[in-house]
Amino acid sequence: MNILKKLLTALRGGAREAGEAVIDANAMRIYEQEIVDARNHIGQAKESLTTVMAQDMQVKRELEALTSEIAKHEVYATEALNKGNEALALEVAEKIAKLENELKQLSERKDELVKQIDSLKTQIRNGEKTIAEHERQLAMVKTTDSVQKATIAISENIAANNSQLNSAKDSLERIRKRQQETSDKLVAGAELAEENSDAGLKQKLQEAGIVEENTGAAVLARLKAKS
Repeated sequence: MNILKKLLTALRGGAREAGEAVIDANAMRIYEQEIVDARNHIGQAKESLTTVMAQDMQVKRELEALTSEIAKHEVYATEALNKGNEALALEVAEKIAKLENELKQLSERKDELVKQIDSLKTQIRNGEKTIAEHERQLAMVKTTDSVQKATIAISENIAANNSQLNSAKDSLERIRKRQQETSDKLVAGAELAEENSDAGLKQKLQEAGIVEENTGAAVLARLKAKS
């Protein structure tokens, strides 16, 4: 059982590592999608804010209507009292009380809506600031990623070029060596040809002092001897 438990733990560890590898490989895409999702949520929040603001405007109109209705019935109640009809004045007063209760409830509802509007506006404003900051960060990491990829590509190209240059250098050395060998062969051939010619023999006789070199000085000395 202990071995099985360890095997299961190892499998879970492998799955976790594989999951982290997938996340790391797609981190940029995930981050960008998270920003897109946040933008969508902000859009939904704005739609909700629009709805709440519309409700607030409706409640405001109802409050104005109730306030006008109460003022009108107060006039009725006053006229009834002036005419000595307290029963009618009481009936109107009860109507006013009912309208005032509705006004109170509606006023409380409007206060709630105002708070909701202020809260939503604050959340949207803060959310947009946060998203804007993340978008700036995304642009920076994208730029860094592009620079790093370019740097890696350049490094790889330089390494490849160095390998090619080294190969070219080896080829050049082989060419030079072959040319030097050819040059040496040509020199050796010329020396061999000279040794096999009369000029070569004459040079050897001159060097041995058997045959004098026919120079201008030798000719002048011969002419002097004749005269």
